[in-house]
Amino acid sequence: MDRKPLRLAILEGERVLTAAGIPSARAEAEMLAAHLLGVERTKLMMFPLVDQSVVDSLEQLVRQRASRTPLQHLTGTAAFGRVTLAVGPGVFVPRPETEQLLEWALSRLRGLRNPVVADLCTGSGGLALALAHERPDAEVLAVENDPAALTWARGNAERRRQAGDTSVHVLEGDVTDPGLLAEREEGVDLLVCNPPYVPEGTPVPPEVGDHDPPAAVFAGRDGLEVLRHVVAHAARLLRHGGGVAVEHDDTHGGSVPALLAARPALTDVRAHNDLAGRPRFATARRESGEEPPSG
Repeated sequence: MDRKPLRLAILEGERVLTAAGIPSARAEAEMLAAHLLGVERTKLMMFPLVDQSVVDSLEQLVRQRASRTPLQHLTGTAAFGRVTLAVGPGVFVPRPETEQLLEWALSRLRGLRNPVVADLCTGSGGLALALAHERPDAEVLAVENDPAALTWARGNAERRRQAGDTSVHVLEGDVTDPGLLAEREEGVDLLVCNPPYVPEGTPVPPEVGDHDPPAAVFAGRDGLEVLRHVVAHAARLLRHGGGVAVEHDDTHGGSVPALLAARPALTDVRAHNDLAGRPRFATARRESGEEPPSG
């Protein structure tokens, strides 16, 4: 059987993806080829010639990606921090920009021994598992209410458990419940959250609108419906000196820090931009003193 140059198949894939408006067309064509061959992208040069079946399979994957099926749904995985997550239909695909929040969270834990971490709206478990990987001494509580996302998170946690990360506990819970994690009040060292935060009606790419679960993306007219609950939980769950970091929409650069600052129990509120200079997440620290009753 004649073998075909992989380089030419990748170039054709790049052409098709570029025509479809995929920004990183060459990189994605290479990632799809690496996925088919079961190797890292950097090892593609070791396969100058491939069977026709590989070329045909690559063409099929490229067509699916050109139709805006998420790359991660085609490969079945998403890298986040230093862990690899299984992802697919029914769960939000973690984004690279959230890794800045991860970096902040790890810096916040520096110097703490055996910290307790809560990851609300965990989705596939990305933040929780990446934190546990870097801090195996931490107890990490990964909270999610969507049944499909819970299945993905539990599967990812089990795979990480088999790899030695044993400290993540995936819990079913709803952030709109004012008593969420009641047994942990004032006992959490770090609370992180990448919640749904896009205002309803906001145009989104097809990869998001057609494939991410709407409940993991949109959060009311202003995009703050879930975030308000998350901020309330931070004020209640964090121990004195504990930290909170929440991701938000780039239109929330003023509103989310204001929500945090409105809680007397939270102080040292700071806004953080992503690498493109857009508002991306906000942080605060738990101060001592009683949180006034709500309502």
